[in-house]
Amino acid sequence: MPVDNPNISQDLPVIRQLDDAAINRIAAGEVVERPASAVKELVENAIDAGSTRIEIAYGDGGKTLIRITDDGCGIAEDQLPLALSRHATSKIDGSDLLDIHTFGFRGEALPSLGAVGRLTITSRVGRAPAASISVDGGAMSAVKPAALSGGTIVELRDLFYATPARLKFMRSDRAEAQAITDVVKRLAMAEPFIGFTLRDVTGGGEGRVTFRAEAETGDLFDALHGRLAKIIGREFAENALRIDAEREGLRLMGYAALPTYSRGSSVAQYLFVNGRPVKDKLLVGALRGAYFDFLSRDRHPAAALFIDCDPHLVDVNVHPAKSEVRFRDPGMARGLIVSSLRHALAEAGHRASTTVAGATLGAFRPEPVAQDAPARIYQMDRPSMGARNAAYQTQAPMAAMSEPGFADLTEAYSARVEPVGETAQPEAEDLPLGTARAQVHENYIVAQTQTGMVIVDQHAAHERLVYEKLKRQMAENGVAAQALLIPEIVDLSEGDCARLLTVSEPLSKLGLTIEAFGGGAVAVRETPALLGEVNARAMVLDILDELDDAGESMLVQAKLEAILSRVACHGSIRSGRRMRGEEMNALLREMEATPHSGQCNHGRPTYVELKLSDIERLFGRT
Repeated sequence: MPVDNPNISQDLPVIRQLDDAAINRIAAGEVVERPASAVKELVENAIDAGSTRIEIAYGDGGKTLIRITDDGCGIAEDQLPLALSRHATSKIDGSDLLDIHTFGFRGEALPSLGAVGRLTITSRVGRAPAASISVDGGAMSAVKPAALSGGTIVELRDLFYATPARLKFMRSDRAEAQAITDVVKRLAMAEPFIGFTLRDVTGGGEGRVTFRAEAETGDLFDALHGRLAKIIGREFAENALRIDAEREGLRLMGYAALPTYSRGSSVAQYLFVNGRPVKDKLLVGALRGAYFDFLSRDRHPAAALFIDCDPHLVDVNVHPAKSEVRFRDPGMARGLIVSSLRHALAEAGHRASTTVAGATLGAFRPEPVAQDAPARIYQMDRPSMGARNAAYQTQAPMAAMSEPGFADLTEAYSARVEPVGETAQPEAEDLPLGTARAQVHENYIVAQTQTGMVIVDQHAAHERLVYEKLKRQMAENGVAAQALLIPEIVDLSEGDCARLLTVSEPLSKLGLTIEAFGGGAVAVRETPALLGEVNARAMVLDILDELDDAGESMLVQAKLEAILSRVACHGSIRSGRRMRGEEMNALLREMEATPHSGQCNHGRPTYVELKLSDIERLFGRT
């Protein structure tokens, strides 16, 4: 910093009271970051007004026009000027700032928007006449009569025209429009019983509808499931697990996807607290922690989770845009998310994502047909059980024939067929993974189910089974620790030392024993025996980094389970091993009984299920 250029002049500074226009522009800088922020504030007001239908229109990415139309309760004519005054609100009385049941409560949005743009509010309450009021760059007009059937229309034009410097930091129209869409979709998830319509009216006219979600019906979970299918996608809804758990005043609801339905980034993670969309580091870390044993580091879970609680248990007034919250007991919130998701994933058992089968079917290529050739018509009926058995006997290879049968072909081709006859177990086909019929390339088990077929990666499946067994043994017997001959002293700041000692007990259960050594130093006395020789100082510093970033550390447990994963890999059935029919069926039955067996230790699927109807469609049978 140059010494000759101080922040405050050499003269005695004078404290001044800023005028309302300057105050509102400063407040707008905190609340309204971009057009999407304005849309968020206005749509939240419409939701608080009890609307059942909300239409959002924008032009040029929201830079020239934002218009919100709702059918809510409206604003009385004599209260319109008060609605544009700072810290004037109908949502709280100021006696208890924690007892908040609405989206908005500060009374800053409307005056802030009016200070940086051209804002017009038209509203009607019941059978009373409609009225309109405008504010242009902070200058308020008189209330005027208007024509409106009901509800409220808020129109904001030329956002930031009164603060041109802010316009330089705006992104492209397309990027701003995408941000608006994201905001509307998040609010639509939180309110499945409200209908939302989003229009791009750039250039004038009715524009085009870019997003529409009709109001859902039924109970809360059915409505939420339908809304998530509309917004996140039908595939997410098909592969999502229902979450419903409660603990000490906190209730967690929503849907979380199977590990095999993972994403390359965290774009499909939606978190809500008391209906309010939030991007909270604690909750994101809890979601990641619940899946960390099922996904590799470059994959991210997909989920839409809603935490509902008494407003006094959470503070929503810690961020200007209310996008972050602070729980009275953050450990309780985190533990609820982790335990609920892990319980749901365990109950899912061997289930894997249906998108795996879709990708498999998509890899099949139909028979090439000339462009001018007529469409081929297939007319085939599915044979009965008796006809199939007769066909099996007729086509069975005979020992007297010189032509090779299936048994003779096993030497030339890497495949082996299990006999279907007296030794077959028809009742096994009723089980989820069916009964083994063949082994292909000494690595893939082909099983027949009641509704189709299953292809199992024998190495990946058995690796997961062994891994789960090793984890259970570690949980039951504990982690063996090896004492260091000379404890390693790690010097830290007093704050880091105190933060590390708060997690000393869970670390000690994982075999890492640390103790205070005076000042800001800690002594590492034991390390997990399974890890062998470790750099204790580096491990302690890495744990501190995770505590700073996510509020907790999974480093030691992740290292231990990584070793268990490697042990499981070496101790499982190898690719290239020929398996007998009873071995293949035993593997299928163990997969059905073991949680998380639908994906390997890296989140990849262990089996693919193909429905008979899909297979028949490939061959033109339907």
